[in-house]
Amino acid sequence: MMAATVKSEQTRRLLIDSALLLFRTHGYAKTTMRSIAEAADVSVGNAYYYFRSKDELVAELYRFLQDEHRSRALPLLREGHNLGEHLRLILLANLDIMAPYHDFGAHFLRTALPPSSALEPHGRRGSADAGIGRAKSIALFRQAVTASRPQPPLAIRDDLPELLWLVHMGVTLFWIYDRSPGQRRSRRLAHNVAPLAAKLVVLSRLPVVRNIVEDVVRLFQGARRDD
Repeated sequence: MMAATVKSEQTRRLLIDSALLLFRTHGYAKTTMRSIAEAADVSVGNAYYYFRSKDELVAELYRFLQDEHRSRALPLLREGHNLGEHLRLILLANLDIMAPYHDFGAHFLRTALPPSSALEPHGRRGSADAGIGRAKSIALFRQAVTASRPQPPLAIRDDLPELLWLVHMGVTLFWIYDRSPGQRRSRRLAHNVAPLAAKLVVLSRLPVVRNIVEDVVRLFQGARRDD
């Protein structure tokens, strides 16, 4: 049983690697499930056994990249660093991980982001994998908040990781449509939005700003309850 499981996982990985190679060399549109199967040296029927479509392969890649992002970003978080630095490191690590796949990044939006997707990031109506993937990503931001100094105000501390995750998703969406060389605009956005978000958190201690921030948090909480 163990040998069969290992072989099955090896076949899945081979199909994914073959698909990525063909996506990069021939483009997403010209790559077929048959060509992926041939490149992986498996039967077409076997390829369809593991993945029902190219979109499922892209969704699997998206899940892999989420795990890779978490693995790369977590060691960069340091106790006592400010929140802006942590956020910058997380956002840039994500752009580094995603960089080789920009040519078909729009397919992430189509296969990984819609509510019907098995990897739908809100994780409320999608599969269990969706909720797990989203929870792992938010946990990364929770670690960033916990390790940061100074600590954010208590009134927003619990909701802040998910709000930062939304910032992360916004930068990812910008990256998908960024046609600048090397997506340098996305990197500039990450560099600029990180200290700005951290500054807003610090300013939320001031009475006037705190009222606005708490209104935003309540709006966010109400939207989640409506789900």
